[in-house]
Amino acid sequence: MVCAVACLSATAQERAVFTVNPDIRHQQIDCFGASDAWSMRFIGEMPGLAQDNVAKLLFSPATDAKGNPEGIALSIWRFNIGAGSVEQGDSSRISHGTRTECFLNADGSYDWTKQAGQRRFLKRAKDYGVPYLLGFLNSPPVFHTKNGLATNTGRGGTLNLKEDRYGDFARFMAGVIAGLKEHDNVAIDYISPVNEPDGHWNWQGPKQEGSPATKYEIARLARVLDRALKSRGVTTRIIIPESSDYRCMMATHMTGPERGYQIQSFFSPDSAGTYVGDLERLPHLMAGHSYWTTTPVSYMKECRKALRDTLRKYGVGFWQSEVCIMGNDEEIGGGGGYDRTMKTALYVARVMHHDLVFANARSWQWWRAVGGNYKDGLLFQYRQPGAAADTIVDSKLLWSFGNYSRFVRPGAVRLNVCRGKSTDPDSATDPYGLMCSAFRNEDGSNVIVVINYGETEQTMDIEGLGTASLPWRMYRTSDSPAESLAFVGKRKSLKSVTLPRRSITTFVSHSI
Repeated sequence: MVCAVACLSATAQERAVFTVNPDIRHQQIDCFGASDAWSMRFIGEMPGLAQDNVAKLLFSPATDAKGNPEGIALSIWRFNIGAGSVEQGDSSRISHGTRTECFLNADGSYDWTKQAGQRRFLKRAKDYGVPYLLGFLNSPPVFHTKNGLATNTGRGGTLNLKEDRYGDFARFMAGVIAGLKEHDNVAIDYISPVNEPDGHWNWQGPKQEGSPATKYEIARLARVLDRALKSRGVTTRIIIPESSDYRCMMATHMTGPERGYQIQSFFSPDSAGTYVGDLERLPHLMAGHSYWTTTPVSYMKECRKALRDTLRKYGVGFWQSEVCIMGNDEEIGGGGGYDRTMKTALYVARVMHHDLVFANARSWQWWRAVGGNYKDGLLFQYRQPGAAADTIVDSKLLWSFGNYSRFVRPGAVRLNVCRGKSTDPDSATDPYGLMCSAFRNEDGSNVIVVINYGETEQTMDIEGLGTASLPWRMYRTSDSPAESLAFVGKRKSLKSVTLPRRSITTFVSHSI
């Protein structure tokens, strides 16, 4: 009898109970996305069938005959507006695979035959109904830079832009937005004029386009760009600063104050030299990258809560606008080598969960849609021995991302979740076990995403949402070859739900 009671008690303790409170709402969700850098320059020139397959995986909201999603239905697509390193060839000092073309000619005219491959995918995103399109720049056009290059080449920590070219650079961005609308019938919703301005790689001159910038230069550029957009009648909104590190957004990190305290500097009216909160085309929103703050795991949570509190103090929203796997992500072996398995997929899902739940991220964007032999692509591109063309295949990372992007749509709000009898929302996150987040879409559907990071199967109850008028639909990404955001059935209730080891399961209260 003693053994039976003890065994029953152990079984009862194993069941996790999560309670969703729909009356406590957190941030609105704007979008989930990825960028076209640098792969789409080449993929956009591949045969149409190859392009079709890539576009379907990234953008499609459709399902197959068995109810399995055809794609992850990204809701924002990042278009890299190039600075002209392709035209410079080897003299650009940039690696061949990371060069970009520029619409601008030396005489100030525009060439609308440029960036053809990327533009084909930009139009495909539009045709699939991707809600938001963003243009981002890593460098001003080479005609405007101080060193005549799109890379910094160790010239110091200031913006690689001639002092008298701020207006020209802003008019270039406005001109590209207008030109894409005129020639491709594509509307750019957001423009991001600088990228990782506080990143040390930008100071030293990497093998890709890039430039550092101080917060004073960013503010100056934002003001000039705001005027240029208004003068063209363009409603595109400006996103800044695409910080390389959350710590630069709220304090200083490995740099001086000219690059730190960005939230306070850009959105406190007392910061006269850097305040941009009164610009018509610039929302009260900060974009930052999730790099370098993902380890140790306990610090990942601590850092994001500090970021959330600083943003809240100044009334500013937050986009996590770029991340991939880097050298400090030692838990999964760092960024080198590609991994199509759940090892990387689960690790990234844990980062997503922390950014959404603890930093209140309104958007979550991956770096490259397609990558090579590095953990930086949702899709993997490689050349088989003896083959005449590349092969592009999916990954568990792609589909794990889809557990969020596919079902949590623009305008959704994140709902409060607690575990057991706790009233602390932190209790819904065990970074080595179960992590639960919940959302309500504008159409009234509820979405619950549960990550089981552990090596053992778990049983779970979800309470607080009542009885769904239609059965809950379940989708799962796991180690099983058959479960890549697969439709795995319907349930009338979320009692005694089995969560396989190393899996991500999404529950949707009715079909979307």
